[in-house]
Amino acid sequence: MTITAVSSIVFDCAAPGALAEFYAKATGWTVSHADADSAGVDGGSVQLSFQRIDGYQGPGWPNDAKHVHLDLLVADVGVAKRELAELGATVPEFQPGGDGWTVLVDPEGHPFCVSAG
Repeated sequence: MTITAVSSIVFDCAAPGALAEFYAKATGWTVSHADADSAGVDGGSVQLSFQRIDGYQGPGWPNDAKHVHLDLLVADVGVAKRELAELGATVPEFQPGGDGWTVLVDPEGHPFCVSAG
């Protein structure tokens, strides 16, 4: 078997449309579809997708139960942290990356990292 591409990264969540809007603003990409059960964001090499799960609770940070996270490259980490916080992300106190990366948490509790790139 040969996998030719990853087509989508799917996030479980409580509010797919709202989380898609957050990531669309965070990345500069576009919400391609949204309904009560799912949403998608297009603009990069892979779609970000969001699916509603009844009773969803985010993985929290730091927590060994986290499942997956995104690493995002940004021109200026300080500016990105400030802009992402304005969109609804939080910057947790625990930061294991030193100067290498910064962990943030999206509005539903999914951790993601930003680093200079």
